[in-house]
Amino acid sequence: MKRLVALFLLLACVPASARDIGEVSTAFKLIGPNHKIVVTAFEDPKVKGISCYVARPRTGGLRGAVGLAEDPSIASVSCVQTGPISYLGPISGDEEGEQVFDESRSLIFKSLEIDRILDRENGSLVYVARTTRLIDGSPSTSLSVVAPMAWNGTQPAAPQVR
Repeated sequence: MKRLVALFLLLACVPASARDIGEVSTAFKLIGPNHKIVVTAFEDPKVKGISCYVARPRTGGLRGAVGLAEDPSIASVSCVQTGPISYLGPISGDEEGEQVFDESRSLIFKSLEIDRILDRENGSLVYVARTTRLIDGSPSTSLSVVAPMAWNGTQPAAPQVR
């Protein structure tokens, strides 16, 4: 039963297209894994040619080892153009944008979300990292902006906005 719960938590925590690319230990723990900063890469699901990297703390120790630790409400995001830009469908043009990444940060109460907002005037894509809680979100945020550029002579298409 414990293995089934652990597998469920692992699958619920990381989006299918995300991949951990590295980690840096921040504090030694005698029992269980060390506290660390984990770096994960993911592709924007609707904008081909943009890769994002999110860094966030992961609590270690005994509670972290068994999946009971609540990770801190901080994260950093950086997105970059890695190829020609093509839009795989209409993207949100409203002020709240749309979610491109979601990860659980505790058993049920907290999650890390990254939203994409379109700056129509400048044609830029703005990525905002934030944590949410069941009752109250965290004011800690991180921001990254990608201004699509020509790639090998190919001009980026304008996005279809819904």
